[in-house]
Amino acid sequence: MKLVFSRPKSMFDRQTHYCPGCGHGIVHRIIGEVIDELDIRERTVGVAPVGCAVLIYDYINCDMYEAAHGRAPAVATGCKRVHPDLIVFTYQGDGDLASIGISEIIHAANRGEKITTIFINNAVYGMTGGQMAPTTLPGQRTTTSPSGRTPDKEGYPIKICEMLSILDGSAYIARGSLASPQKILQVKRYIKKAFETQIKGLGFSLVEVLSMCPTNWGLPPAKAQKWVEERMEALYPIGEFKMPKEG
Repeated sequence: MKLVFSRPKSMFDRQTHYCPGCGHGIVHRIIGEVIDELDIRERTVGVAPVGCAVLIYDYINCDMYEAAHGRAPAVATGCKRVHPDLIVFTYQGDGDLASIGISEIIHAANRGEKITTIFINNAVYGMTGGQMAPTTLPGQRTTTSPSGRTPDKEGYPIKICEMLSILDGSAYIARGSLASPQKILQVKRYIKKAFETQIKGLGFSLVEVLSMCPTNWGLPPAKAQKWVEERMEALYPIGEFKMPKEG
Protein backbone atom coordinates (compact mmCIF):
# COMPACT_ATOMS: atom_id res chain seq x y z
CA MET A 1 0.00 0.00 0.00
CA LYS A 2 1.33 3.43 -0.93
CA LEU A 3 1.89 5.78 2.03
CA VAL A 4 0.25 9.13 1.27
CA PHE A 5 0.21 10.76 4.70
CA SER A 6 2.81 10.64 7.45
CA ARG A 7 4.45 12.75 10.14
CA PRO A 8 6.83 15.39 8.74
CA LYS A 9 10.49 14.57 9.34
CA SER A 10 10.85 17.99 10.93
CA MET A 11 8.44 17.05 13.75
CA PHE A 12 9.21 14.88 16.75
CA ASP A 13 7.17 11.70 17.10
CA ARG A 14 5.01 12.71 20.06
CA GLN A 15 1.47 13.83 20.76
CA THR A 16 0.86 17.50 21.48
CA HIS A 17 -0.39 18.68 24.87
CA TYR A 18 -2.78 21.31 23.50
CA CYS A 19 -6.48 21.50 24.41
CA PRO A 20 -8.90 19.67 22.09
CA GLY A 21 -9.66 21.85 19.08
CA CYS A 22 -6.68 24.17 19.56
CA GLY A 23 -5.11 25.39 16.33
CA HIS A 24 -1.47 25.28 17.44
CA GLY A 25 -1.01 21.64 16.48
CA ILE A 26 -2.28 22.30 12.95
CA VAL A 27 0.17 25.15 12.45
CA HIS A 28 3.02 23.08 13.92
CA ARG A 29 2.40 20.44 11.28
CA ILE A 30 2.28 23.05 8.53
CA ILE A 31 5.64 24.45 9.63
CA GLY A 32 7.12 20.95 9.73
CA GLU A 33 5.85 20.20 6.23
CA VAL A 34 7.19 23.47 4.84
CA ILE A 35 10.62 22.96 6.39
CA ASP A 36 10.73 19.46 4.85
CA GLU A 37 9.59 20.63 1.42
CA LEU A 38 12.13 23.44 1.33
CA ASP A 39 14.85 21.09 2.68
CA ILE A 40 16.05 23.66 5.22
CA ARG A 41 15.85 21.76 8.53
CA GLU A 42 19.61 21.64 9.14
CA ARG A 43 19.86 25.42 8.92
CA THR A 44 16.55 26.43 10.53
CA VAL A 45 16.35 28.06 13.95
CA GLY A 46 13.08 28.82 15.73
CA VAL A 47 12.44 31.33 18.52
CA ALA A 48 9.58 30.79 20.96
CA PRO A 49 8.56 33.27 23.68
CA VAL A 50 6.15 32.96 26.62
CA GLY A 51 2.59 31.59 26.32
CA CYS A 52 1.10 28.54 24.65
CA ALA A 53 3.42 29.21 21.70
CA VAL A 54 6.54 28.54 23.78
CA LEU A 55 6.13 24.77 23.69
CA ILE A 56 6.70 24.55 19.94
CA TYR A 57 10.25 23.45 20.82
CA ASP A 58 8.77 20.15 22.02
CA TYR A 59 7.41 19.39 18.56
CA ILE A 60 9.49 20.96 15.78
CA ASN A 61 12.77 19.14 15.19
CA CYS A 62 15.15 22.04 14.68
CA ASP A 63 17.36 24.23 16.84
CA MET A 64 15.27 26.50 19.09
CA TYR A 65 15.73 29.51 21.33
CA GLU A 66 13.36 30.46 24.13
CA ALA A 67 12.94 34.22 24.43
CA ALA A 68 11.57 36.48 27.15
CA HIS A 69 7.94 37.54 26.78
CA GLY A 70 7.54 39.57 23.59
CA ARG A 71 11.25 39.56 22.75
CA ALA A 72 11.35 36.83 20.10
CA PRO A 73 11.97 39.28 17.20
CA ALA A 74 14.99 40.72 19.04
CA VAL A 75 16.47 37.26 19.64
CA ALA A 76 15.76 36.26 16.04
CA THR A 77 17.39 39.47 14.79
CA GLY A 78 20.56 38.73 16.74
CA CYS A 79 20.71 35.16 15.48
CA LYS A 80 20.11 36.12 11.84
CA ARG A 81 22.65 38.95 11.87
CA VAL A 82 25.37 36.79 13.38
CA HIS A 83 24.51 33.80 11.16
CA PRO A 84 22.93 35.23 7.96
CA ASP A 85 23.03 31.80 6.31
CA LEU A 86 20.48 30.42 8.79
CA ILE A 87 16.70 30.46 8.31
CA VAL A 88 15.27 32.04 11.46
CA PHE A 89 11.60 32.18 12.44
CA THR A 90 9.61 33.29 15.47
CA TYR A 91 6.40 31.62 16.60
CA GLN A 92 4.24 34.00 18.65
CA GLY A 93 0.73 34.37 20.02
CA ASP A 94 -1.36 37.54 20.06
CA GLY A 95 -0.87 38.24 23.76
CA ASP A 96 2.88 38.06 23.21
CA LEU A 97 3.33 39.76 19.83
CA ALA A 98 0.54 42.34 19.89
CA SER A 99 0.88 43.39 23.53
CA ILE A 100 4.21 43.30 25.37
CA GLY A 101 6.06 42.59 22.12
CA ILE A 102 4.36 45.18 19.90
CA SER A 103 7.40 47.49 19.72
CA GLU A 104 9.70 44.56 18.94
CA ILE A 105 7.67 43.37 15.95
CA ILE A 106 7.12 46.87 14.56
CA HIS A 107 10.80 47.77 14.63
CA ALA A 108 11.95 44.38 13.33
CA ALA A 109 9.58 44.78 10.39
CA ASN A 110 10.52 48.41 9.84
CA ARG A 111 14.23 47.53 9.78
CA GLY A 112 13.52 44.85 7.22
CA GLU A 113 15.08 42.10 9.32
CA LYS A 114 15.38 39.00 7.17
CA ILE A 115 13.39 36.81 9.55
CA THR A 116 9.98 35.14 9.38
CA THR A 117 7.24 35.44 12.01
CA ILE A 118 4.33 33.04 12.41
CA PHE A 119 1.69 34.92 14.41
CA ILE A 120 -1.15 32.93 16.00
CA ASN A 121 -4.21 35.13 16.64
CA ASN A 122 -6.89 33.49 18.79
CA ALA A 123 -8.15 36.80 20.21
CA VAL A 124 -7.38 35.92 23.83
CA TYR A 125 -4.58 35.19 26.29
CA GLY A 126 -4.57 31.40 26.18
CA MET A 127 -2.11 30.07 28.75
CA THR A 128 -2.70 32.55 31.56
CA GLY A 129 -6.46 32.31 31.98
CA GLY A 130 -8.35 33.80 29.06
CA GLN A 131 -7.82 37.52 29.63
CA MET A 132 -8.60 40.14 27.00
CA ALA A 133 -5.85 40.49 24.39
CA PRO A 134 -5.07 43.37 22.03
CA THR A 135 -6.79 41.31 19.32
CA THR A 136 -9.97 40.52 21.30
CA LEU A 137 -13.07 41.35 19.25
CA PRO A 138 -15.58 44.07 20.20
CA GLY A 139 -18.26 42.43 22.31
CA GLN A 140 -16.13 39.36 23.00
CA ARG A 141 -16.30 38.18 26.61
CA THR A 142 -13.10 37.28 28.42
CA THR A 143 -12.13 36.91 32.07
CA THR A 144 -11.13 40.59 32.14
CA SER A 145 -14.00 41.79 29.95
CA PRO A 146 -16.91 39.71 31.31
CA SER A 147 -19.51 41.99 29.71
CA GLY A 148 -17.69 42.06 26.38
CA ARG A 149 -14.98 44.32 25.02
CA THR A 150 -16.18 47.87 24.38
CA PRO A 151 -14.05 50.09 22.10
CA ASP A 152 -14.85 53.25 24.09
CA LYS A 153 -13.34 51.69 27.24
CA GLU A 154 -10.78 49.13 26.09
CA GLY A 155 -10.03 50.47 22.61
CA TYR A 156 -10.23 48.74 19.25
CA PRO A 157 -8.54 45.47 18.26
CA ILE A 158 -5.07 45.88 16.76
CA LYS A 159 -4.79 44.70 13.15
CA ILE A 160 -1.21 43.56 12.84
CA CYS A 161 -1.11 42.75 9.11
CA GLU A 162 -2.66 46.04 8.11
CA MET A 163 -0.21 47.92 10.34
CA LEU A 164 2.97 46.12 9.31
CA SER A 165 2.20 46.04 5.60
CA ILE A 166 2.71 49.81 5.28
CA LEU A 167 6.28 49.64 6.60
CA ASP A 168 9.04 49.83 4.01
CA GLY A 169 10.99 46.96 5.58
CA SER A 170 8.14 44.47 5.30
CA ALA A 171 8.49 42.20 2.29
CA TYR A 172 5.67 39.68 2.68
CA ILE A 173 2.63 40.03 4.96
CA ALA A 174 -0.36 37.66 4.87
CA ARG A 175 -3.26 36.49 7.03
CA GLY A 176 -4.86 33.06 6.87
CA SER A 177 -7.48 31.10 8.79
CA LEU A 178 -7.90 27.59 10.18
CA ALA A 179 -11.67 27.67 9.67
CA SER A 180 -11.75 24.95 6.98
CA PRO A 181 -9.46 22.42 5.25
CA GLN A 182 -9.28 24.66 2.17
CA LYS A 183 -8.20 27.63 4.26
CA ILE A 184 -5.66 25.51 6.13
CA LEU A 185 -4.05 24.69 2.77
CA GLN A 186 -4.04 28.41 2.02
CA VAL A 187 -2.22 29.03 5.31
CA LYS A 188 0.41 26.53 4.24
CA ARG A 189 0.93 28.38 0.95
CA TYR A 190 1.36 31.63 2.85
CA ILE A 191 3.84 30.16 5.33
CA LYS A 192 5.86 28.57 2.55
CA LYS A 193 5.97 31.89 0.70
CA ALA A 194 7.10 33.63 3.89
CA PHE A 195 10.03 31.23 4.30
CA GLU A 196 10.88 31.57 0.61
CA THR A 197 10.94 35.35 1.07
CA GLN A 198 13.59 34.91 3.75
CA ILE A 199 15.57 32.37 1.72
CA LYS A 200 15.76 34.91 -1.12
CA GLY A 201 16.86 37.63 1.31
CA LEU A 202 14.00 39.94 0.39
CA GLY A 203 13.19 41.27 3.86
CA PHE A 204 10.84 40.74 6.78
CA SER A 205 7.92 38.31 6.40
CA LEU A 206 4.94 37.56 8.66
CA VAL A 207 1.95 35.26 8.41
CA GLU A 208 -0.93 35.79 10.83
CA VAL A 209 -3.13 32.74 11.45
CA LEU A 210 -6.66 33.09 12.82
CA SER A 211 -6.91 30.17 15.21
CA MET A 212 -9.29 28.50 17.66
CA CYS A 213 -9.12 28.58 21.47
CA PRO A 214 -12.18 26.50 22.48
CA THR A 215 -11.24 26.32 26.17
CA ASN A 216 -11.05 30.05 26.77
CA TRP A 217 -13.90 30.84 24.39
CA GLY A 218 -16.17 28.37 26.19
CA LEU A 219 -17.10 26.65 22.92
CA PRO A 220 -16.85 23.07 21.64
CA PRO A 221 -14.19 22.67 18.92
CA ALA A 222 -16.58 22.59 15.95
CA LYS A 223 -18.36 25.75 17.07
CA ALA A 224 -15.02 27.43 17.77
CA GLN A 225 -13.95 26.78 14.20
CA LYS A 226 -17.22 28.28 12.99
CA TRP A 227 -16.63 31.31 15.25
CA VAL A 228 -13.29 31.91 13.52
CA GLU A 229 -15.02 31.94 10.15
CA GLU A 230 -18.06 34.00 11.09
CA ARG A 231 -16.64 36.46 13.62
CA MET A 232 -12.87 36.67 13.29
CA GLU A 233 -12.67 36.71 9.51
CA ALA A 234 -15.22 39.54 9.41
CA LEU A 235 -12.89 41.74 11.47
CA TYR A 236 -9.61 40.30 10.24
CA PRO A 237 -9.95 39.66 6.47
CA ILE A 238 -7.72 36.92 5.14
CA GLY A 239 -5.41 37.30 2.18
CA GLU A 240 -1.99 38.62 1.16
CA PHE A 241 -1.42 42.22 2.25
CA LYS A 242 2.05 42.77 0.82
CA MET A 243 4.01 40.84 -1.76
CA PRO A 244 7.81 40.74 -2.00
CA LYS A 245 9.56 42.79 -4.65
CA GLU A 246 11.98 40.49 -6.43
CA GLY A 247 14.84 41.50 -8.65
